[in-house]
Amino acid sequence: MTAPLRPIILRLLVYLTHNVALIMIGEFEYVLIAAATRLGDEAYGAAIRREIASTTNRRCSLGALYTTLDRLESKGLITTWMGEATAQRGGRAKRMVSVTGQGMRAATEFYEAVRRVSRGVSWATK
Repeated sequence: MTAPLRPIILRLLVYLTHNVALIMIGEFEYVLIAAATRLGDEAYGAAIRREIASTTNRRCSLGALYTTLDRLESKGLITTWMGEATAQRGGRAKRMVSVTGQGMRAATEFYEAVRRVSRGVSWATK
């Protein structure tokens, strides 16, 4: 390694070691993470879908839900696993969801960004 590159590489290593890069998430990803966090140990696909519908008054399609779960898992923001099959579900297993620390940080950053950008804005209609 040449001498001029050494300080640049060392700074890059320090940056990668000491700074955590947050992944910016979108609105629906935030809603899904918030719903899963609220549900805790009871967070699974159908329960998350019901939670989203009841809190947002908007339908959540199965396709949107599971596509977003897959995307959040690939980003490392959630983990999923198959739970036990239950008689109430006709012998089908639940896809359980847990939000990771990185997912909590991404959701917090999204929420704080919305608060910052909304500061001083009045939504009252004239």
